[in-house]
Amino acid sequence: MTIASPALRLRATSAPAALPDVEQPAYVREKVTVGVVHLGPGAFHRAHQAFYFDRILAKDPRWGICAVSLKSPGVRDALEPQDGLYTLAQLDRDTTFRLVGSIVEVLVAPEDPPAVFARMASPQTRMVTLTVTEKGYCLSAEGGLDESHPDIVHDLANPGSPVSAIGYLVEGLRRRFVSGLAPFAVVACDNLTDNGWRLKAAVTAFAAKRDSQLAAWIQAEGRFPRTMVDSITPATDSALRDRVRLATGLEDAWPIQREAFTQWVIEDCLGTDAPDFADAGVTLTDDVRGFERAKLRLLNGVHSTLAYAGLLRGHETVFEGMSDPVLAALARDLMLLDIMPTLTAPRGLVLQDYAEAILDRFRNPEIRHLLSQIAWDGTQKLPVRILGTLSEALDAGRPIARLVLPLAAWMHFVRQRVAGQEPLVDPLAESLSDIASRCTGNAEEDVALFLAVKGMFPQTLLENADFRAAIVAAYAELA
Repeated sequence: MTIASPALRLRATSAPAALPDVEQPAYVREKVTVGVVHLGPGAFHRAHQAFYFDRILAKDPRWGICAVSLKSPGVRDALEPQDGLYTLAQLDRDTTFRLVGSIVEVLVAPEDPPAVFARMASPQTRMVTLTVTEKGYCLSAEGGLDESHPDIVHDLANPGSPVSAIGYLVEGLRRRFVSGLAPFAVVACDNLTDNGWRLKAAVTAFAAKRDSQLAAWIQAEGRFPRTMVDSITPATDSALRDRVRLATGLEDAWPIQREAFTQWVIEDCLGTDAPDFADAGVTLTDDVRGFERAKLRLLNGVHSTLAYAGLLRGHETVFEGMSDPVLAALARDLMLLDIMPTLTAPRGLVLQDYAEAILDRFRNPEIRHLLSQIAWDGTQKLPVRILGTLSEALDAGRPIARLVLPLAAWMHFVRQRVAGQEPLVDPLAESLSDIASRCTGNAEEDVALFLAVKGMFPQTLLENADFRAAIVAAYAELA
């Protein structure tokens, strides 16, 4: 009996032994130098920004990445034995596998802050990117720096051993300032409106607490472009590791998977000393907000619609929902007939093509995107995903029957979750549970209870008779 030998561990020496269909780095990694420091190298960074820099390195070896984990050593422990290499599975009807080599160093910030600062202060480093989630910006409810945040309090008292991204950015910039170097560009890659501008304001405010001249220099010279990122990135699990081993012939401790579609939009203000982002497929624009608005309404708004309507129809995933002819037709009509008329396309975006691409993404059988997860936090998501479109349609005298469907479906979703004693994931879960417990099935009375959710619906909508009549009708129809 023949026993199969174990797969080789992925590393620089074994990468050439990968199976023939696996795409290899199109450059000599030994010639790559670090030009980018990235804070927060989680799955999305490795599926997204590191992928784009992998493309850039094929023509320009100056843009290798030093990945800096702000908390956990997990990424370092997985990638260091692999010489920074990992596998990216691009999930589509024909899934492809690519070895990504753009991460050439991984540091764990709490273990060695001086090493992180040395990289940030190096003349070769010209850019710092970050994916630290919205919470990592340490912003107040008003959008400025939260000076009472424990991490900010700590970092102001201990600038040489910070714990926040803000603390590392300011100390790194300070060292360049005293050395006479230009500031590195800071490219925020978290889905937060005006992310670059907000981060610059927070960094400048923090710097002002330490040195007014440093703050003035950052304000005058610092480049913090706004960005938008998009690509569904499911978590790594044992099934992916097994799939990667079979597809590549190599053992990868931490492969990454994402849908084939990926988008990176960057405000075009980085100047000449920047990588050739456009050649790598990045969109450079002076209208990031236009792209954000299109994504928020066409993608996220329809996602929420599919979530609540799909769950009511017994579906579990986006793919299942799009396999339902009724929901597929609703998604298309909502996009093309109701949402697109409210949008002005920024330069470089064809709305019809973008909408079709989104619908195709929703039909991807390789992506198991749970409707229940999309349905979380409805009181926070629906106002920004649906209500703006709905208000503009009302003002323009356009029909709103389809636009109120996700709201009515959300109300029924809440009722069903509470009746089934299933947990609600929402900041207002307690209030919603109380409302659901008082619902009787009478459309007008039930809708009135939900419309009273504090802070969710603008007064102009609540006072609009056409809106109230439409949502009552949709609620009754869905019941």
